[in-house]
Amino acid sequence: MTSLDQPHSTSLHIAVADSARFGIITLIAFLTLVDLFAAQAILPSLVQKFGVSRATMGFAVNASTFGMAIAGIAVALFGRNIDRRNGIWISLAVLAVPTMLLSMTDDITAFALLRVAQGLCMSTAFTLTMAYLSEHFSPGQATGALAAYVTGNVASNFFGRIMSAAVADTFGISTNFLTFAGLNLAGAGLVWLTLKKTERMIATGGSIPGMHAWTAHFGDRQLRNAFGIGFLILFVFIGTFTYVNFQLTAAPISLSPMALGLVYFVFLPSMITTPLAGRVARRFGPKNGVALTLGAAIVGLAAMLTTSLSVVLVGMALVASGTFLAQAIATGHVGRTATREKAAASGIYLASYYAGGLIGSLVLGQVFDRVGWAACVALLIGVLVVAIALARALAAPAADNHTAK
Repeated sequence: MTSLDQPHSTSLHIAVADSARFGIITLIAFLTLVDLFAAQAILPSLVQKFGVSRATMGFAVNASTFGMAIAGIAVALFGRNIDRRNGIWISLAVLAVPTMLLSMTDDITAFALLRVAQGLCMSTAFTLTMAYLSEHFSPGQATGALAAYVTGNVASNFFGRIMSAAVADTFGISTNFLTFAGLNLAGAGLVWLTLKKTERMIATGGSIPGMHAWTAHFGDRQLRNAFGIGFLILFVFIGTFTYVNFQLTAAPISLSPMALGLVYFVFLPSMITTPLAGRVARRFGPKNGVALTLGAAIVGLAAMLTTSLSVVLVGMALVASGTFLAQAIATGHVGRTATREKAAASGIYLASYYAGGLIGSLVLGQVFDRVGWAACVALLIGVLVVAIALARALAAPAADNHTAK
């Protein structure tokens, strides 16, 4: 081998090693959040099983977002001394318990509480994994690691729903939840085997302690608006993908439960577009980037008012891609804008994001049951217009060399 060959060989070796690590990160992300939205794919079956209204079942299924919000805040405030690897794998192992218990309950209150418990576990693992990635990769590698994690999150939305619909339709709802409990344990085992043990959370700059950091973050207009955008994005995402299921299974579209699962191939484009959020933000700026992506989601929502399945599917794909991209841009902007206590800023954003999902499922459920799908779409479009207005406060940094989530 010549001296000119050696650098090429070394670079190739590094690229292969990075690809393997990023593949593991993608799989960990998938197994961490696979439970979050999978139950949305079987909502009509769950309504039938529990004998409750669509709004009640939608709220119970999305109660996991309440747990996500609470755990995000808790880890941001108290997680500095948690060993990353142990915190992640233990959270995923504990997650298997409420998932398994979901297969055994016929009580809607118990179901909702178990979904909250799932959210607590998933959010803890999610937040600690993000901290792990920021602490264990160089700035150059962190971009690829973050893109891999985002891809795994999107894949969990995509494959989780399809898997849930297929298993529930073939083997029943109880077997569905037992299957996902097995995935939780697989995720715990993967983390235990592949991640390195760490000592404690590394402080990410700044000296503002405790609640003073939260006050400072809310005093910053850019951060405050970014938190609001996060709230509104998941409000729309959950409101859309919870209640569109009932439209798809009702006449005239009348999809079967299995076919409903296949509908979620609409998330496939998001797996390609979401990792490009950093490029979108750098080219257009966060203000215009959010406006463009949420504008695409508005077009998608309008398309979902038709009774043509193909047009509705295109609309769903636009809503998914638009909201995922906007969420990635907003998250990245929070990380770049917060100069102190970045963990607290991320915790506030995460809490705002998932609180929006919970409120969205509650509000849209009432609108859907009382007024109908067209009113839901009108409300969702109005919410996105407000989010675009909030994005006007997002200014691009002088030198933005980071990739947004």
